[in-house]
This record gives sequence, C-alpha cells and structure tokens, in this order.
Amino acid sequence: MSTIALQTLPCGADAAKRLAARLGLAYGEIAVHRFPDGELRVAVAPATDTAILYAPLDQPNDKLITLLFAAEALRRNGAKRLVLVAPYLCYMRQDAAFHAGEAISQRAMGNLLATTVDRVVTVDAHLHRTPDIRTVFPGIEAENLSAMPAIAKALAAGGIDPATVVIGPDMESEPWVTDVASRLRLQHMVAGKTRHGDRSVAVNLADPALLSGRPALMVDDIVSSGTTLMATAKALRAMGATAVDAIATHALFPPAAIAAFTEAGIRSIRSTDSVPHPTNAISLDEILAAALRSELTTAHLPETTT
Repeated sequence: MSTIALQTLPCGADAAKRLAARLGLAYGEIAVHRFPDGELRVAVAPATDTAILYAPLDQPNDKLITLLFAAEALRRNGAKRLVLVAPYLCYMRQDAAFHAGEAISQRAMGNLLATTVDRVVTVDAHLHRTPDIRTVFPGIEAENLSAMPAIAKALAAGGIDPATVVIGPDMESEPWVTDVASRLRLQHMVAGKTRHGDRSVAVNLADPALLSGRPALMVDDIVSSGTTLMATAKALRAMGATAVDAIATHALFPPAAIAAFTEAGIRSIRSTDSVPHPTNAISLDEILAAALRSELTTAHLPETTT
C-alpha cells in the first residue's frame, strides 16, 4: 500500500495545515534558504509515494524555482506521484501573443508544470478564453475548482440582506456572479467595463434603478490593482446603493490599498485564503479536500505531524 503526505511552501503553512488536518495527512514544510547572491537551497521532508505540494503562487518567481527543486528532491527520494495544489495559479492571464514578440505565459507555465508534477488542482484560474484547464497542462490531470460554493456558504452563514444585489464588475465575472446569486437567491447584474489603461477604467450598469435603496455585493475572481472595483463602487454609490461590499477569490492587491477601497465607498472587502492576505475570511480547505480525496483511496495514511 502506498504512502501519502502533504508538504507546503512556507508561505502557505497556515492554510496547508488546515487542509492536511481535514484530510488526515502528515504535514511537512519545505525549507528554503536564500544565499547572498539570490540563489535558493531547498530541502523537503521525507518523501512518500504520493506527495501533495501546497503552493499559493502569488509573487510567483522564487516559488516556481522552489517547486522545481522540491520536485527534484522528492522524485529522487522515491516519490512516484506529485500533486500540485496551487489555490492561486500564476501566469494564466496571457493566453495569446497580442503584440509581436510577446511570450504566451500560460503556454510556457503549462508546459513547465506538466513536466514537473502529475496533477494540478487550482481554484478560479484566470483563464479568459481557455475553456478547459486540461488543455493548459498536456499529458497530466488538472482541475479548476470554483470557490463560489465556499463563498456562498460563508455569506449565508454570516447572514445577508435578501435585498442585496450581486454585482459583477466586468463581463468576465459573470459566471461567478451568477453562481453566487443563484445559491443565495439574490438578484444580480454585470457591469460593462471600458479599460483605458492598467489603472483607468469606466463602468456602466444596464439597470441603475435596481440599485436604488439596496445594498450591493461585488463578486470577482481576482483583485490585483483594485481599479475596477473602485470604479464600480463609485458607480454603485452614485446609483443609490445603500452599501457596497466586495468579495474575491484571490486578493493580490497590496494591503495598503484597503484605505483607497474605503475612500471609494467599499464598506468591506473579503477574500478566500487562496493567498495569505489580511482580507482572508473564507477557507478553501473543504473544496480542496473534496477534490483530493481520490488521492487517499489506495494510500496508507501516516500519523499526522506538525
């Protein structure tokens, strides 16, 4: 019978511990040392037949090198199967070359990880025009989970005004907005967005009267600069929304930006724990554990350690 354990990059330790506990797995932290010249030394815990590697891949470049080194050590020490759990998966947004000479980061990252691990599990990957994440990772297993069940469950548990209108800040957010609104039996609408630059956008909503005198909840997959959220919040306030809150799967913006969100009229912003962030309010361990239980079917589970 094969063995299985979970190992994590240091940045994901808290969420990884919760996931390991939910799955009843042994837990280990990958050790990373940085030399003065910037190179890394990586050491893993003892290898098991199957190793689940937990890695939130925001600020990704050093983390990707760490993963490559960890995979090398685990394979050399007997790991037969590597499963990458990357709740936030980097470099997915560029799926085409829009100008001469541009790299297609999604393709490069997909090929790299497909030669490194045997399965990729992520959440709300920023895929744009790629309908199936399996096409990103040739020859291996890959799943793109939705955070919306966890988000809707958390909102329902905390209590939500039934008059709330769920708002998508752009057309790309429509699948998430529709899902959350359906689960909570709320009305929803999606804003139209015109982008004038990385930090300049204009938004419009088809039915402004729907917002008058009602609270609004913006739902999106990624918040990076927050420009779109702030523009949408200002528009919602101008249309008469009584309060504007925001929730996102991936909080990639600097914590200092929270003050600017408040100034733009956003009462609160919450995120999942896909990446460590002060706004984390929703754990993904339940949906991740459900996806990973297939790995436990034939595995012998060693005693959980810390």
